[in-house]
Parts: sequence; C-alpha cells; structure tokens
Amino acid sequence: MKDFAALVRRGQRWPNAVLSLIIFGAMFALIFLVYQTLEGERREREQSRLTASVLAELQEVEYAALNAETGQRGYLITLDRRYLSSYQQGSEQIEPSLRRLRDLLGDETTVRQAELLDQIDSLARAKFSEMEESVMLIEDGRLLDARRSILSDEGQEAMERLRRAVDEMRVIERQILARQAADTARLEARILPLLGGLIILILVAILLGARLVSRAARAEAEAAQAAAVGEARDRADLLARELNHRVKNLFAVVLAIVQMSARDKPEAKPVTDSIAERIRALLTAHEVSQGALDTQLASLEALIDTSLAPYRSSTQTANIDGPEVLLPAKRITPLGLVFHELTTNAVKYGAWAHGGTIDVSWTRKDDRIKLVWRETGVPLDGEPDRKGFGSLLMNSAARQFGGTVERDFTKDGLIVTIDLPVEQGATSLASDPEAP
Repeated sequence: MKDFAALVRRGQRWPNAVLSLIIFGAMFALIFLVYQTLEGERREREQSRLTASVLAELQEVEYAALNAETGQRGYLITLDRRYLSSYQQGSEQIEPSLRRLRDLLGDETTVRQAELLDQIDSLARAKFSEMEESVMLIEDGRLLDARRSILSDEGQEAMERLRRAVDEMRVIERQILARQAADTARLEARILPLLGGLIILILVAILLGARLVSRAARAEAEAAQAAAVGEARDRADLLARELNHRVKNLFAVVLAIVQMSARDKPEAKPVTDSIAERIRALLTAHEVSQGALDTQLASLEALIDTSLAPYRSSTQTANIDGPEVLLPAKRITPLGLVFHELTTNAVKYGAWAHGGTIDVSWTRKDDRIKLVWRETGVPLDGEPDRKGFGSLLMNSAARQFGGTVERDFTKDGLIVTIDLPVEQGATSLASDPEAP
C-alpha cells in the first residue's frame, strides 16, 4: 500500500512543480514590473522637478535680458539713472542663471539641448555686451552713438534669437517630461493584466491543489482497498493450498483402499493396478493444474512431461516440442487422463515396448491447439478391431475439454491428433512478445 501511494504521489509531483514554477515566474515578473513602475514614477517626479527648475531658470534668463534692455532704453530716453537699477539687476542675474541652468542640465542633456544651452549663453553675453557698450556711450555723453547702437538690427536680432532659443529649450524640456510620463503610464498599464493573470494562476493552483488532494485521498483509499484484496487473496491461496493438500490425501486414501482390496484376491490385482494407475494419473493432472494458484492456469508442456517422466529413460526416449501454452485447470484433468492412457499404452504395447520413440508436438492457430502424439518403431498390423476402456476414456475426456482425439495406426506406429479449444484466459506465451 505504501509503495502504491508513493508511486501516485510521485506521479503528482510534476504538475505541482510546473504550476509552482509558473506562479513563481509570474510573481517575479509582477515584482519586477512593479519595481520598474515605481522607478519610472520616481524618474518622472525627478524629471518633473528638473523640468520645472529648467523652465524657471530659462524664465530668469529671459527676464534678466528683458529687464536689462528695459533699463537701458529708459536710461537712454530719460537720462534718469534710476533706470540703470533695472539694467544692473539684469546684469547681476544673468550669470548665476546661466550657471544654474548649465548645472541643472548637467552631462545628460541631448545634443540639441547642449547646442541651445551654448547658444543661449553666447546670445545672452552678446546682448549684455551690446547693452553695456551703449550705457558706456551714454555715460560718455555720446547720445547719438548710443541711440544708433540701440536702434541697430544687431541688438534686436540677438534678442529675438535669444527668445527663440529659450522657447525651443522649453519645448524640448516639456517633450522630455511628456515622454517620461508616457513611459510611466505604459508601465502602470502592464501591471493590471499581469496582476489579473497572477490571480487566475493562483485560483487555478488552488483548484488543482484541491483536485490533487482529492486524488491523493482516493489513491490512499484504493491502496488500502488493494491491500485488503491482497490479504483476502493470500487467505484464499492458503485455503486453496490446504484444500489441495487434502485432495492429495484423499487420492492417497483411495489408492490405499484399492490396493488393500486386492491384497487377498490375486486374481483382481490386474484390475486394481489399472485403477490405481488411472488414479495416479488424476493425481498427476491435479498437481499440474494446481501449480499456479494465482493464475488458475497450467502448462501444457509440464503436463506432458509429468505424464512421461515416470517411464522415460535412456532406452525409452521422448521428444517434446511446442510453444509454451497455459491452459485452464478444467482442461488439464481430462488431458491428463488422455496422456496417461497414451503413455501406459506406449509402455505396454507401443513404441517403448519395442524400443521406439515418442514425439509430442503442438501448434497454435487462432483459438485452437493442435497436438500430435507420434510413436515410431512400432510394427502394427492396422487398427485393432476392439476398442477397450482406454479408448472410451479418451473419447469421454475429449468431450470434457471440448475437443477431439483421432488415432491413426500406420505401418511404423501410432499417430494421435488432439484438437482442443483455447478459451479466453488461456495464454500462449510464444505469441506474446512481452512474455518472460
């Protein structure tokens, strides 16, 4: 029972292992995806703060340039030095703003951002250099030169280019932030399907686990039932062996009674000897048929060999040839009587009485067994006119095993052909490739 249950449990391990691997893989993928999503959200937050800081610094750069330009133009028009405060404030703001902007972007900027950053830096410096020059001209009293410098296209073009560079930098930063947000959203969108799949796998695992537990319990019950059946079979075998032993004892008692009955009557001894021999033949057939209690089948070859064994010698030879055939016990007893009659006749009148040989062979075709008993070296004058008790016994036995017995008396000896059916349950090992 333990071996059977262990075999069932081993057969149930591989689906558990496969399902566990799938669940662990899905959980690992889910954890990895959650980690990626959290990391993406963190990067999005950092990018959002970075973009806000960059946009603020760009605003400061643009505000510093506009504030300085407003102060410059106001000072030129009014010659009021109070306007120089706006110019000076812008001049003081531009350098720190450009430095902070470059620090914020760092080394991870795109090629275009790096180009725009250099462009903003150079344009801002050029613009402030132009404004500083015009302020110095005003300070020196060269108002016309200062006005021509301010109203020239060079200053306006530098300011316009600065605005365009700042605007493009803003667009790039917003695009980077949008891409980061899209990546994070895509990662978040993959979590729900994977989570749903994991839940389904867990439910399947629970159902499969319940099924496996049920199967294991059923297997345990079947193992217990098989053990009970085995114990019952052992008891039945024990009873069968005991019965077999008692049957042998009955045969021995009958033999003793027959032999004792002829002790005081010598004239009856031939009859009692014949009866005793037939009883021994029945005993032999019974022993052969009881050789395998678990299958209730007996070997045809063993029956023939057992029937010939008491009389075989170096001068009384026999050849046995044929595939291994197992027959039901009900076929063995009447066949045993037939072989006993043939053997005793061969000893008294046939091949072995004249130094001949007995050849026994059989073949199987479909559901029939054809057995040929051939005696050679026997001078025969033809078929006897009178049929004795042995012939009647063989014909009766043939009817019992559902076959026929035909005898052919040739010039060289006797040929007996026995045809018998093979019922379901009889086995020909020669035709079974897996037979031991």
